[in-house]
Amino acid sequence: MSEPSSLDVGALAPDFKAVAVGGEYGEGTSVTLSQFRGKRVVLYFYPRDLTPGCTQQACALRDHWGEVSGRAVVFGVSTDGPASHRKFIEKEGLPFPLLSDESGELVRAYGVWVEKKMYGRTSMGTERSTFVIGADGKLEAVFRKVSPKTHLEQVLGAI
Repeated sequence: MSEPSSLDVGALAPDFKAVAVGGEYGEGTSVTLSQFRGKRVVLYFYPRDLTPGCTQQACALRDHWGEVSGRAVVFGVSTDGPASHRKFIEKEGLPFPLLSDESGELVRAYGVWVEKKMYGRTSMGTERSTFVIGADGKLEAVFRKVSPKTHLEQVLGAI
């Protein structure tokens, strides 16, 4: 069963502390959402590094980085560890950092740790979702059950 979320547009985004890998964070640096006050932040949650849909989603942002980078700080978020993130960033040439949420605190705080069904099996996993957080720390846009094919358009439309 999925965890309920009261994260609607206008709500204060949950603060977090996580390890950022890639970009200016190199091999891994602890960051918090509150340190980005004054800047728009895009947090996009995805299920797994180096899987087809997640790669398509990340590469679309990479390929349009010039349009995105000046308008928001972008973090991809998954429950994969820093070593997996490094491989993903290196293999795909991602210009933005990825947050490691191995404890699952972020996916739970943002209500994206949900029950999934695939091939008749039920399991818990990350729902592909994106949160655009304004300079004031409040949610400006929330996209749930995102399609990798339309994700870039949604992000560009919101920032």
